Amino acid sequence: MNFDLTEEQRMIREMVRDFAERELQPVAGAIDREHRFPAEQIQKMAELGLMGIVVPPEYGGAGMDYVCYVIATEEVARVCASTSAVMSAHNSLCIGPIMDFGTEEQKKRWVIPLAQGQKLGSLGMTEANAGSDAAGTRTTAERSGDEWVINGTKNFITNGREADVCCFIAVTEKGKGHRGITMFVVEKGAPGFSVGKVEDKLGIRGSSTVELVFDNCRIPADHLLGNPGEGFKIALHTLDGGRIGIAAQAVGIAQGALDASIPYAEQRVQFDQPIAHFQAIQWMIADMATTIDAARLLTYRAACLKNKGEGRYTKEASMAKLFASEVAMKITTQAIQIHGGYGYTTDYPVERFFRDAKITEIYEGTSEIQRLVIAANILNLKKKR
Repeated sequence: MNFDLTEEQRMIREMVRDFAERELQPVAGAIDREHRFPAEQIQKMAELGLMGIVVPPEYGGAGMDYVCYVIATEEVARVCASTSAVMSAHNSLCIGPIMDFGTEEQKKRWVIPLAQGQKLGSLGMTEANAGSDAAGTRTTAERSGDEWVINGTKNFITNGREADVCCFIAVTEKGKGHRGITMFVVEKGAPGFSVGKVEDKLGIRGSSTVELVFDNCRIPADHLLGNPGEGFKIALHTLDGGRIGIAAQAVGIAQGALDASIPYAEQRVQFDQPIAHFQAIQWMIADMATTIDAARLLTYRAACLKNKGEGRYTKEASMAKLFASEVAMKITTQAIQIHGGYGYTTDYPVERFFRDAKITEIYEGTSEIQRLVIAANILNLKKKR
């Protein structure tokens, strides 16, 4: 078993780390305070190939592997979780399903401009009464000649305000449960498609999270992704990859909190010595570093399995997401503790890391859902529908 990164993977880590520290770190605090979408930074990331990092070159992407993607996501999240959320939703949740289930024409129409950063993508799954239970979707799609007519709303959609392209699921055959759900693609400006409520969030505040409204929205028939009735399957497949990205985001947030805590502990003097000299702080930092490494290795393992393309990696993706997100929450809490009263102020970045970490335990499947998924795979449980 080889734990060494390839030359390409090391290069992407160095390149993205340099970019994040140079372009994101100086503005990360302002992006959070002002709820500012990082448009300028996203465009620069596109120029580096980060907005289509795993997409083959023939579709406008960088053609790198999934380990490169999680490394890049971690390095961005280590500095600015908001920007990593934009990047993750775009790559995993929008480009991913089109690449995996789209026709050649759909890939050329949507993936190329998405991968080149000319357009931004999102995914619409969650609804007011269909969060963890995605099969409870109520948005409907009815065929009308050469069009589909969509009615319903989607909630908590990352990138929803700025996105030019959105993959979403809707019920096409009522009474068939998850087998009656189909995935579609809608473009900004489609008749009857609009942005509703914009959420005011605890963290990742530079990433927009909105309600999407379909009011007799009409989209062409060829905007169907995959086959009718396959939408739920496509969504679950998409989330498998997306959860690896969220795990990487959580690792990055945790690493950023640790990186901020080490120099603070070395410089903060109490009782005539730096607090890093106290065993309590040393043990805390040792535990933080150890658990971050464990979360990173789980994330790399899941990414490697996705690279192989030899079947499902659902359990491993859920394990990585579950562990890394809970590690991020624990590490950011400890980082505030190390900073003491200063950690509770906005003068230091650890309070931002703390607020950003929480969402990783919630979106793309809560920790409770991850445990259900893991248990179902270990015990070979088949959910009754």
